[in-house]
Amino acid sequence: MAERDGREADARDDDAAFAEIVAAYGEEPEDPPGAQPWPEAENLPAEASDAEPNTAEKSDKFVKGDRASDAPAGSFVVFAPGVGPRDWEPGEPSEDDFDASDEGHFVPPEPPPLPHADTTARFAWLAVLGGPLLLLLVVLLGIEMTWWLTTLGVGGFLGGFATLVMRMKDGDEDEDDDPGRGAVV
Repeated sequence: MAERDGREADARDDDAAFAEIVAAYGEEPEDPPGAQPWPEAENLPAEASDAEPNTAEKSDKFVKGDRASDAPAGSFVVFAPGVGPRDWEPGEPSEDDFDASDEGHFVPPEPPPLPHADTTARFAWLAVLGGPLLLLLVVLLGIEMTWWLTTLGVGGFLGGFATLVMRMKDGDEDEDDDPGRGAVV
């Protein structure tokens, strides 16, 4: 029985808490003293913003051109190309900019030239890329798909792919140095 009384008391507490939440629905909590939710420049008196709702009279004044009596509507900033923080460039560094611990400006060496591919690899890549491209062009241009076009496209792709896979290296360059994979004493 004691368990049952405890559950009923918890249920009553939950009901009371829920009733309190429902009663306070829609109310804004008060800010703690000294708290500012936005910068000082955006502080507006609360009574001024509530006292002057947008009315038809105010919009008529604005349309008539009596702008002196209206408060400014606001502004915004437009950045044009070449204007702003990115148009500043630093000056050229001089020897005075570096101290004794600074070793100077590092200039990396030129990268080595790309390796030259042999003729077989070039034709294999041409077949891998050209075969599907040929089939795509035949479909897009509405040309009749004959047996030799299909064979050239599919066979070129498969042959080029097989050639590239067969020519791949193991990546284990030092295989001859240590055939038994044992320790060198």
